[in-house]
Amino acid sequence: MYNPKAIGLFDSGIGGTSIWKEIHHLLPKENTIYLADSKNAPYGEKSKEEIIALSEKNTEFLLHQNCKLIVVACNTATTNAISHLRSKYKVPFIGIEPAIKPAALNSHTKTIGVLATKGTISSELFHQAVLNFPEIQIIEQIGHDLVPLIENGEIESTKMKDLLKSYLLPMIHQNIDFLVLGCTHYPYLIPVIQQILPSNIHVIDSGEAVAKQTKRVLELNNLLNDSKSKPKLKFYSNYHNISVLQKLVGNQYEVSFLDF
Repeated sequence: MYNPKAIGLFDSGIGGTSIWKEIHHLLPKENTIYLADSKNAPYGEKSKEEIIALSEKNTEFLLHQNCKLIVVACNTATTNAISHLRSKYKVPFIGIEPAIKPAALNSHTKTIGVLATKGTISSELFHQAVLNFPEIQIIEQIGHDLVPLIENGEIESTKMKDLLKSYLLPMIHQNIDFLVLGCTHYPYLIPVIQQILPSNIHVIDSGEAVAKQTKRVLELNNLLNDSKSKPKLKFYSNYHNISVLQKLVGNQYEVSFLDF
């Protein structure tokens, strides 16, 4: 028995494709529908009410596509809206939270850095996660302007490198040994980040853990797709950055513009 309905994913833009890649790698038989709400990026600078409204809109689009499970592939939307979404809709939701726990448990210097959006760092969910590790010094840094640069394909630009240096060098001086990426856009910056960080600082994100949790929830709800048919992988964006999204997911996949 199998369930061929698609896994739905949405993000405030193209960054959540880093999560999609992990899910597709672990669950290659699953059909997926990815929605990039790039027109409204970044969510990290918006109010909680705005984030909830946008998350509802994205969810309802994916439910209209008959998705069996929805991955909120956005740290800011997860920390601000997922409780509301779970109370309003019956479909299972998977959220994204900064990987503070594995970083804190493995830190030798007892100091870790978190690079995230304003919306994530100021959320109650993030605050509670920090309180779980009172023995760890957590250096928080809002990644101002990083998401718009990524959305525009400026991942390796001079401006990007200068911004990252201004955010990361103070963390290095405070002796972090883990850097937690608290935004699904940021894994695309890892090659640039590793040029700045010394080799003893580990970079960690949530992608693999989210994929494993997605598989667990599908199994628990008897929703896995065991079909031998080639999976259907659909991508939508409501912004002019179709070519950037196409480059990130691969030219073999079709990306469609959505007036949304």
